[in-house]
Amino acid sequence: MDKEKIISIINEKYAPLNDECKLKFARNSKVLTLKKGDVLVKEGQNSDKAFFIVKGSARAYYLKDGKDITDWFAFENDFICAINSFFQKIPSPHYIEVLEETLLLETSRDNIMKLSNEYHAFEKLTNKVATKTMLKLQARIVSMQFQSAEQKYQNILLAYPQITQRVPLTHIASFIGITLETLSRIRKLHSRI
Repeated sequence: MDKEKIISIINEKYAPLNDECKLKFARNSKVLTLKKGDVLVKEGQNSDKAFFIVKGSARAYYLKDGKDITDWFAFENDFICAINSFFQKIPSPHYIEVLEETLLLETSRDNIMKLSNEYHAFEKLTNKVATKTMLKLQARIVSMQFQSAEQKYQNILLAYPQITQRVPLTHIASFIGITLETLSRIRKLHSRI
């Protein structure tokens, strides 16, 4: 898939961009095809890149005391970046890896800032991406603070119906803050219903 088709998807899903803006966006972006397990960002790396997932999936995770803790998933039509590094220009505290063969569009912070300053529609696009990210984060915080393990699992299935076919259960358990054993018990109960 070429850059222009990918940018048309972004145009359709987020905000209509004029032809000149689309052309500049395409000119300063690149298409990547990655294999399962490829790492986009490493802990400690300064990352000024944002990624739009066309096909596939990715996750952000931390390593804490040798334990892998997933804190974000991105699937088709989602953006993902090392948010702290991207906005604060500091080393990333986490990793981003792809979970399956993934086609994505990579663009730089500089490109995003230039396009946002030059085109109101692109600024609107970045605002929609930021708003979507904040709302997902807020929902996750509420879930972690107030919901049972079973409710958390049901919520992730509602948000991502195919997640159990695409993401290892260990990552799902980590994301919703429960053990793999607890997740297995919940899944077993649901399979009986």
